[in-house]
Formats: sequence, C-alpha cells, structure tokens
Amino acid sequence: MSDRDSSISASQTEGEFEGEMDEELEGDTEMEEEKSENGRGSPAPSLSNISSTLRAVIRIKQKYQAMKKRRQEMALGGQCPLTGAPGRTSPKIFTFDGITPTAFSSPSSSIPQRKKRRKKKRVLFPEGGRRRAAPKQDRSRAKYCLYLLFAIVFLQVYNAIENLDDHVLRYDLEGLEKTLRREVFGQQGAVESLLSHLKDYLSTYVHNKPLVVSLHGPTGVGKSHLGRLLAGHFRSVVGDTLVLQYYVLHHCPQEANALQCASDLSAQISEMVERAEEEEKIPLFIFDEAEHMHHEILDTLLQLVSSNQSNEYLNAIYLFLSNLGHAHITKHMLHNSSSISMAMTASGRHSNLVKELTPILRSMLEELHPLWTEADILPLSLLEKGHVMECFLDEITREGFYPDHANIERLAGEIEYYPAVGGHEYSQTGCKQVVAKVNLL
Repeated sequence: MSDRDSSISASQTEGEFEGEMDEELEGDTEMEEEKSENGRGSPAPSLSNISSTLRAVIRIKQKYQAMKKRRQEMALGGQCPLTGAPGRTSPKIFTFDGITPTAFSSPSSSIPQRKKRRKKKRVLFPEGGRRRAAPKQDRSRAKYCLYLLFAIVFLQVYNAIENLDDHVLRYDLEGLEKTLRREVFGQQGAVESLLSHLKDYLSTYVHNKPLVVSLHGPTGVGKSHLGRLLAGHFRSVVGDTLVLQYYVLHHCPQEANALQCASDLSAQISEMVERAEEEEKIPLFIFDEAEHMHHEILDTLLQLVSSNQSNEYLNAIYLFLSNLGHAHITKHMLHNSSSISMAMTASGRHSNLVKELTPILRSMLEELHPLWTEADILPLSLLEKGHVMECFLDEITREGFYPDHANIERLAGEIEYYPAVGGHEYSQTGCKQVVAKVNLL
C-alpha cells in the first residue's frame, strides 16, 4: 500500500508542477507579446530590445530545467522525511529519463492477484427457435437384454424346482418311507438305499435311461415282502394299470413256453409304457423269483431297458428280486460279524456290505446274463434273532392274538440259527417260517 500511495502522490505533484510551469510560461509569453506590441509602432528594434528578449528566453529555459530536475529527483529518490526545513527549494520535474524497470514497478505487482475464473461458454441457440436440451447419449440396450436373460433363467430354475417338488409329492415318497420302515425288519440300510434311488429318479419326468434295481438276499430276508409293499403303494399313486408284478414260476413255469412268454411280456410292457406316457406317469415293473427267469425273457428285458429305446421306454422302473449270490452274502456276514461294531448304524453296516459285496455279486451276475450290467445291485443282509421276534410280534398282532413276550420268545427259539459270531445270531431261514408257526397257534 505504501508504494501505491507514493505513486499516487507523485502523480499529483507532477500534475501541480505541470500546471505551474504552464502558467509561468504563459505569463512570460504574455509579457513578451506586450513588449512587442508596444514596440510595433516604434522604429526598428535596437540592441537593448534584442538582449531583453534573449534574456527572457534564457530565463524561461532555466525555469524549465529547474522544474525538470526537481521532478526527476522526486521520481528517483522518493519522498524526503519532513524533519525540519526542506532540504531543497528547486521544484521536481517529472520526466521519463533514467527510469528503469527496477526503479519503478507497477503498484499491482505487490498485490496478490486473484485467479480469473474462466467464463463458461454460452450455448448459442438459433434465432427464432426454442431452447433445446443437449442430446443425451444413447444407452446400450445390451444391459436390458442381460437383465431379461437373468429373469428368464431365474424363472426356469424356479419352475424346475417346483416341478421336482410336484413329482415327489405325486408319488408320496414320504408315505412310502414310513410304510417300509414300519413293515420291513432288519433291512433299514437297504430301504434307505432303495428310497434314495427312487427319489433321484422320480424327481423329474425326463430321463435318459430307465431305473433298474436288483435286490439280492438269502431266503426269508424280506425280498418278496418289500416287493408287495412297493406294488401296493404305486397302485394307490399311479393306478393298477401301471403296476406289474411278474412271478416267473407262475406266469412262465415251462421253459418250452419261454419264447411265447417273452413275446407276451414285451407286448404287455409296451402297452403299459404307452399308457404311462399319455398320463405322464412312471410305471413300475416288479419281477420276483428272477433267478428262475429263462434266457429268452432276459434277452427281451435287456432290449427294453437299454438306453437306445424311445422316450416312453426310458421313463420306467424295473425291480428284480432274487436270491442270486445268497451264498456270497451269507459267507460275508458270518466271516465279518466279529468286525461289525454294535454301535454302527444300520445304514453304516449296509454301506459297508454294499461296498464289499457289490463287485463280487456284479462279476458273478454278469457271467449269467448281460442284463445285470444295467442294474444297480443292492444286497440284503441276514436277519438276527431280534428281527425274527419283530416278525412274530407283527404277525401275531395282525392275527388278533395277544402279544405275549414269553410266547414270542418261545416261537423265535424254534427257528434254526447259524452259530453265534461276535454276539450276532443270524437266522438260517429269516422270517419265512413265521406265518406258518403263527397259524398253528
């Protein structure tokens, strides 16, 4: 601010000095004009007149130089402190001589300048037209197509899950599970494996091959009983016309009629699968006493269960019940009973049985006929004495007798058993003689 004030005062002083100089010059000029006018009527000027004019010019020049010098001193030296009488009497005269960029700087150089804001360019609109908004950039429609695809996939998955639930509810597998657990004794592991196969297969209607399950076990372990329970449940669900129970010794006892039996069986199965296709249901075919099947029937069934058939033949369940391989099952149970833990669950014992016996049974069955290569093999274990007592209790209750525990133990003691091994006492005939002994009461 001090530099700015000093510059302002210097400019004011320069203006005053210029005014004084102009007044003095005008006064001197007027005096000279008056003298010249007074001497116009006189004769030619003399030497004294010329000398007076010259002196006036010299005097004016001296005043001009003095004022010029004073201004130059003020511009270069700045203002002098007023501590007494003024140090000089000659006026300062402002000139541009001797001024350098360092000696005189603009007042605005010491003041911090603000950054100038750039003015936004105004949008020019055509004359006589309305103001229009700037065109928006077109958004890609691929995003909306992607959202639509996600929605379609979600609906398809949700619909598939709903269809799975509908199929499972249609066949009432929960009710079947309760029935098998209540009616079948000593085969909880096999029942769980069978239900697992049924749930996986019945959860949808479209398949690439039919479900083929083969149950193997010794006499009296509950194979035929399990088949009757499955047939009764499916008759109540899909109808009697879509369930077939085929007993080989009853439907085709003579080997001479095997070819005709195979032809009749093929026609019957074809008719049932076509009806099931129309009703969008899955039929059930149960073949009991499969160890007595003739090769012609086995060949026909192999063609029906192969995956190169039409769609209606792929949506079917084939269940085979036989005692093929019962010797391997009995030997395994008697030799490994000591290693079986009593704390192991039924499913755990059966999983070990399946893991160890399935390769042996499959190699033996494939030598008999290639049909068994298409089947899932489930071995049934021997029944212990406790399971036989449960069979007696159930049969006595059905016949309306009082369930006396002592009487049940007496009847169970009349059954033949294998020698006890590892605390397990297995029945040689299972529950096969239970019905006959209860009828004797």
